Amino acid sequence: MMKTYTQNDAPLKVFGIPFFEEKQVFERLPEDVREQVPSLKFLGRRTPGARIGFRTDATEITVEFTLETLTPDIGMALFSCQSIEVLVGNRQNPEFLGLVTPKNYEEKTASKTFKLSGKMQDILLLLPRNEVLSEVKVSVPDEAKIEAPTPYKHGPLLYYGSSITEGGCCCRMSNAYNALLSRWLDVDYYNFGFSGSAKGEPEMADYINTIDFSAFVLDYDHNAPSAEHLENTHYPFYKKIRDKNPDIPIIMMSRPNFGYWPDDAQRRDIVRNSYEKAVAEGDKNVYFADGETFFGTEDRQACTIDTVHPNDLGFYRMAKTLLPIFQKALGI
Repeated sequence: MMKTYTQNDAPLKVFGIPFFEEKQVFERLPEDVREQVPSLKFLGRRTPGARIGFRTDATEITVEFTLETLTPDIGMALFSCQSIEVLVGNRQNPEFLGLVTPKNYEEKTASKTFKLSGKMQDILLLLPRNEVLSEVKVSVPDEAKIEAPTPYKHGPLLYYGSSITEGGCCCRMSNAYNALLSRWLDVDYYNFGFSGSAKGEPEMADYINTIDFSAFVLDYDHNAPSAEHLENTHYPFYKKIRDKNPDIPIIMMSRPNFGYWPDDAQRRDIVRNSYEKAVAEGDKNVYFADGETFFGTEDRQACTIDTVHPNDLGFYRMAKTLLPIFQKALGI
């Protein structure tokens, strides 16, 4: 016999969705914010970066889920966008058990059973990137123990940015740069990447300021429709966050695929100018990450899927380059 838990049942814990314990809804943005920023009406309900954690000594678990939506992505497969990824063991060096994946682009449900060792260990479920998720169920044998997950040592961080921030286009969600940094540093995080739609809106800064987080990453260079728009919004967005959060680290990033677009240097300078202005005004806890350095110098052409979105190699190089900056900012 098996006992079954949903995402709303203790001791399962949902990470990466603000106010989940209060509202028990799979969405990053509440309805009033989605109405203020219409481009986020759908994207604000998707949950990239969201995770469910627990500990168990079960010899097997069954993970199943139901999607409300099914939206194929031209740049990413079912494995990347519509699956739950299952990791087991130490969160900083876990074992990849596999994916729970719909059979095709028409099915909105999926289920898979995984064999486990029977020793007490952490399980982490990385939720689908592209879809609105209705329900997740975890089943274990009746005799198995199930406990709350091991707490993260640090965080949460909050990332605000583009489809790259969101995880496009790695082969599975644990390979996105913020997921890699989370694993290496044992840091919880919120992923506020919005494909094509994070443009430095003041309404988003106001909403972000209602959330408790320990560090902020400003990474929306790619989504600003022009260099002029980026210049008009970047520092004001930073300032709104800083005024509400005077002590947290803030990391400003420019786009990683430097060299593919004619205004790359201009945009990078705008982000750097925001950083330098912040420093000149006395901010001692702000950091600048130059996107030109993210892919390294060798085989840069191998780091994106479409000259824009990093592939797994690109994300790995991004994360490795960002790691010392994050360690310094977070004091880890």
